[in-house]
Amino acid sequence: MEQKPNEQVDIQVATQYLADESTPEDNRYAFAYTITITNSGNEAVRLLNRHWIITNGRNRISEVRGEGVVGKQPLIEPGKSFSYTSGAVIETAVGTMEGSYEMISESGRPFIAPVTAFSLVEPSSLH
Repeated sequence: MEQKPNEQVDIQVATQYLADESTPEDNRYAFAYTITITNSGNEAVRLLNRHWIITNGRNRISEVRGEGVVGKQPLIEPGKSFSYTSGAVIETAVGTMEGSYEMISESGRPFIAPVTAFSLVEPSSLH
């Protein structure tokens, strides 16, 4: 499958540490991330599948693959955006996530939209 990073979609990420859902004494750090996918192409695109690589501060890697996002396979029209919020729990105060979305254009051309690595950071872990 082709991989053209900025071909049709622009992906923005915002993260938030969830103190109420974290228990650092049990090595449990919860984060929310909001993804906004903007279709900058000239035809609609559908998000089919997701793939995440989550790395904690000890370099332990876990992978998540699945259909769609938050139970949806959104169709994103040209010039429009789709946003969703999901979460991740890691065993360290600092980690990263990166991955990709498998997408298909309205004309039937599949492509991969990569998601550049972003940080998951418990605020007090930064000195």
